[in-house]
Amino acid sequence: MSGPLDGIRVIDLSMLLPGPLCSQHLADMGAEVIKIENPRVPDMTRYFDAQYSGTEKPEASKDSAMFRLLNRNKKSVNLNVMRPEGREVLLRLLENADVLLEGFRPGKMEELGIGYSNLKERFPRLVYCAISGYGDGGPLRDFAGHDGNYTARAAVLGLTGAAGPVVPGIQVADIAGGTLIALSGILAALVSRAKTGLGQFVDVSMMDGAFSLIPLQAAEYVATGKDPERGQMPLSGALPNYACYETKDGRFVMLGALEERFFKGFLRAAGKEDWIDMLHRGDLKSLRARLQSLFASRTLAEWQPLFENTEACLAPVQTVSEAFQDPQLVARGMVRRGRRGEDTWLEIGSPFRFSNTPVELDRLAPPGHGEHTREVLSAHGFSDLDIEEFKKKRII
Repeated sequence: MSGPLDGIRVIDLSMLLPGPLCSQHLADMGAEVIKIENPRVPDMTRYFDAQYSGTEKPEASKDSAMFRLLNRNKKSVNLNVMRPEGREVLLRLLENADVLLEGFRPGKMEELGIGYSNLKERFPRLVYCAISGYGDGGPLRDFAGHDGNYTARAAVLGLTGAAGPVVPGIQVADIAGGTLIALSGILAALVSRAKTGLGQFVDVSMMDGAFSLIPLQAAEYVATGKDPERGQMPLSGALPNYACYETKDGRFVMLGALEERFFKGFLRAAGKEDWIDMLHRGDLKSLRARLQSLFASRTLAEWQPLFENTEACLAPVQTVSEAFQDPQLVARGMVRRGRRGEDTWLEIGSPFRFSNTPVELDRLAPPGHGEHTREVLSAHGFSDLDIEEFKKKRII
């Protein structure tokens, strides 16, 4: 069986994190993803951390762990789209493409003559997705930024932390606001095209995406006209039965017993069922103090029986290495080994599950820089003579 996107071809001009993770999801679902990289300046995630050197094609496989975890199931073509000849090659590749994904600043692709306004008449079925910080409009359109800037303006940082804002441990705007919004937009545009025959422009702003993540907090503001107080909403610190607590050995647990029946289940298992009256009386400060003392009386390992209690809603706050060994994630295939020849590495699996069209995670290993250039160009009608001429001109 093939993935749900079998037969869809994606030209991916994006680099770094939001776009490549989006195209990896598309590739895992069966799409053919052709990753375009500059011949002299490839995707810099290839060089971000510890280098690996594979055994099957050592000359083409040296890359970083970060690159490998963002680029499986793709083909790499090195092509200089900053030069006119390179753009002509790109146009040839787009003739049978369904999706173009890019992450340039708004307006850059138009300057090069390959933006959506330049392409839509020639390729009316093309779904063109652009991921940028602030989107293709508004007063911040041309501003530079990073994840922290987008979450700061979108109130995500203002709602995070206790005494003051805390930068999240993951890239919220990049992934939740960028990758996943782009993925949703592309898939919706493909569904629309199936009905209308027309592609369209999918304008993804990572700030917009981050702002869309705060409906509960926004509802508080809309209802009262007041800003929610940091750390004082039910799901951000106000409730002692929905909070993190330190254990005797300096580790942490998350008590997520939000509903009363689950909190009762936890207290019963912990031998403190009578404490439920404190919740009824609204004596949250005293209840929190007692819970702090209770959790501090045992080590993380000593709390293990309650982690396994189906009604307690208690979980260990795990490190990355512990998450990679978590039996739930392992059982679901979210922890797996990527492979290139005899070379293997740990990686994150796909969160997408389909009963009839399962994802395919091992069709292609993360590609070496330009590994598929000749193969892809030949498949699009370029002769060996053309390809050698492109090399001489440093277009590939």
